[in-house]
Amino acid sequence: MNRVLEHLGTRYPIIQSPMAWIARSQLASAVSNAGGLGIVETSSGEMEQCMEEIRKMRTLTDKPFGVNLALMFLRDERMVDMVIDEGVKFVTTSAGSPAKYIDKLKKGGLTVYHAVPTTAMAMKAVDAGVDGLVVEGAEGGGYKNPEEVALSVLLQTIREKSDIPMVAAGGIVDGCGMAAAFAAGAEGIQMGTRFVSSAESPVHRNFKQAIVDRDETGTVVLNKKSTPCVRALKTERSMAIAEAGIMERAVGFGSVLDLYFGGDMEASLALSGQGTGLIHEVKPVKQIIDETVDGFFTIANQFAARAQARGF
Repeated sequence: MNRVLEHLGTRYPIIQSPMAWIARSQLASAVSNAGGLGIVETSSGEMEQCMEEIRKMRTLTDKPFGVNLALMFLRDERMVDMVIDEGVKFVTTSAGSPAKYIDKLKKGGLTVYHAVPTTAMAMKAVDAGVDGLVVEGAEGGGYKNPEEVALSVLLQTIREKSDIPMVAAGGIVDGCGMAAAFAAGAEGIQMGTRFVSSAESPVHRNFKQAIVDRDETGTVVLNKKSTPCVRALKTERSMAIAEAGIMERAVGFGSVLDLYFGGDMEASLALSGQGTGLIHEVKPVKQIIDETVDGFFTIANQFAARAQARGF
């Protein structure tokens, strides 16, 4: 039995990434209703609004959903208490050590996966007692570790040291990416950019079209010598920051809501992964998930046939 599926309670081991402001009930409920696991974010820091989005999920889906606890943005334990009181069964933690809340979450009956960008951080999370890991490769969008490690390498190096369940994240947009991640040791995947460019995504159509229009070289990693280090679409703003070599947070992010929801692609950084080169149109969430699953099993069957025939 797939351990990630056991933990999620969903039809498919596919999780939606917890993008700030984007990963709220509109998108998350669509993912859950399509058989994946929708996640409500907290990294925007808007705790009251995020709490309301969690409550709203109950009216939009009767399927499992989760919450991401972005630890550096939690000013107190209200959000932790809320997810326990609301009966949420699955959380991912990120941006900090899971040790701070792991005991309380586990006592509350929750399954906890922690997001990690390196093997060393993965082992610390395992030692803290998490149930699984979201393994974030350098291909993904958003906040990154400046020491770039490709997802396939990271999955394998963690698997050498631990048998803990892993969800692969970073550059995955389809069944081929899912199959590759499973071959490297994952039992589930997390997709961000693919769902940002879905029909149900709340972002402006300009952002979605910008993702569709980019090829595999359409993103850039910024601010590797400082924090935060991020991967974003190539735009005039992001390329100016890349040329400068360092980014002041206020200059880099500007008015992110004007980009996300107003469609001004130069108002902020459009955080996206390298999977943009494989995204060719805006599709409904259900179609994205169905095609990903179909593609995964097509490839799995091909390899099963090769294995049986002992042929390449």
